[in-house]
Amino acid sequence: MKIAIAGDHGGVALKSALEKHLDDRQIEYVDCGTYTEESCDYPDFAEKACRLVQEGKVTYAVLICGTGIGMSIAANKMRGIRAALCGDEFSAHYTRAHNDANVLTLGARVIGVGLAERILDTFLDGTFEGGRHARRIEKIKEIETKNHV
Repeated sequence: MKIAIAGDHGGVALKSALEKHLDDRQIEYVDCGTYTEESCDYPDFAEKACRLVQEGKVTYAVLICGTGIGMSIAANKMRGIRAALCGDEFSAHYTRAHNDANVLTLGARVIGVGLAERILDTFLDGTFEGGRHARRIEKIKEIETKNHV
């Protein structure tokens, strides 16, 4: 497993903490920026990390901004990306199990480091259940194809 991780200026501190957590778990990652708290635009970093998911260079991406909302919106504009904003472990579990999410977004100004680590672990350790959920993922892909501009 290899992860892309990115954050904007509001997420840079939590991104750093989660990188240490990934190091502790011996999970390889690609740091897609940003590296300072200087104001920047979250869509740039969402696109950079999600592109790696699209290209199959990483398994998942983790995106962090102040609320996680902007990153989630930007990521979900990209074909094949199923990004989920999670603020609890229950949601992280079920977004992998039922939605086959390949991108986790987190709000650095909403949750603390300890909870973020538990959410990340739950997401990364989760598995897609398939079955009726696979049918629903296929419908999402059809919507994406029909509405691609």
